[in-house]
Amino acid sequence: MPAVIFRFYEELNHFLAEERRKRDFEAAFKGRQSVKDMIEALGVPHTEVDLILVNGESVGFGYILQEGDRISVYPVFESLDIRDVTHLREAPLRENRFIADINMDDIVKYMRALGLDVYCDHSLCPRDIIRASKEENRTILTRGRKLLKYKDVTHGIFIRPGTITRQIRAIIDLLSLRATITPFSRCLRCNSPLVRVSKESVFDRIPPKARAFYDEYSYCSRCDRIYWKGTHFVKIKKMVDEILAR
Repeated sequence: MPAVIFRFYEELNHFLAEERRKRDFEAAFKGRQSVKDMIEALGVPHTEVDLILVNGESVGFGYILQEGDRISVYPVFESLDIRDVTHLREAPLRENRFIADINMDDIVKYMRALGLDVYCDHSLCPRDIIRASKEENRTILTRGRKLLKYKDVTHGIFIRPGTITRQIRAIIDLLSLRATITPFSRCLRCNSPLVRVSKESVFDRIPPKARAFYDEYSYCSRCDRIYWKGTHFVKIKKMVDEILAR
């Protein structure tokens, strides 16, 4: 059976079996097989890959494996300029609009608290999530590798195990989002942008205690929710500060 030599770099090793991490290893294949199919068969979602070198030359996902090929697979690059090599997707990976898979409510909440656009609807099936991702140019956030292996997925991030703080910080650092963060500018419930409103305009709708202690208010026109810097705000701000701490 023909075989090729693979080497995966940096965080892509997380997806591999222990004995294959950070080293060259041989992988056999049958018939006519693309490098993309082989990469995913080894456990690495194609959305995590930003550059593939075969025998030192950049190739696309459609490259057909040849016996004896030496294949190097790299994750998303932050500082290395790879504009002149083969592009693996039509549009840039780094888009600061997201769509979240199910069971990610905490991540959604705190990313919205950071002002990031994160759409989430628990009624969506995987195909619906993929369609929305493509139509609205949103990066998929998921803890499941299976979703990222659909061939129609072009933008996606696998959320690795860890605390909510570490997971969100990893997304921010991966996509260089710190300059775009505007905390408490988005509704935590429906994701819509908030607008500042005067205390007088919402006076009849806020609790007496809030009227006495707080003068700054924000309003979501979509879900009709009012925000002020009460106890709940303080708890969320503590988490936001922790996420942004270097």
